[in-house]
Amino acid sequence: MIEVTYLAPTERPQMDPEQIETLCVDLGPYAAEDVVCRAMEELAQRLCQLQEMALKGPREDLHKGLRALAAIADQIGMCSLARVAHDVMNCIEFGDRVAEAACMARLSRMGERSLTAMWDLNEFSV
Repeated sequence: MIEVTYLAPTERPQMDPEQIETLCVDLGPYAAEDVVCRAMEELAQRLCQLQEMALKGPREDLHKGLRALAAIADQIGMCSLARVAHDVMNCIEFGDRVAEAACMARLSRMGERSLTAMWDLNEFSV
C-alpha cells in the first residue's frame, strides 16, 4: 500500500510597513487609507481574474495581469505577494506549466493571507 502525505503549506506574508508610513506622510492618513483600501479591492479582483486567466486565458494576458498585480502589491507594501507574482511570471517566461500551476496556487494562498494581514493591521482606523 502506498502512503499518501498531505502537505499543508504555511507561509506568512511579509509586509513593508515603511511603505504605508510613506503613503501616510505623502498623502495624509485619510488619503492613505483610501489608497490602501482601493488597492486591496483591486488586488482581490485581480487575484480572481488571474485564476480564470491561468485556466483559459492567453499567457501574455496572464503575464500582464501579474505585472499589474505586483505593482499594486508593491505600492502598499505587500512584499511577499509581489514576489510570488514575479515567480509566476518567471514560470510563464520559461514555459514551465507545472511550476506555473504550483506558483499560481501559492499566489492564491499568499494573496488571501496578505489581504487578511493588511486588514488586521488596523493602522488605518481614523
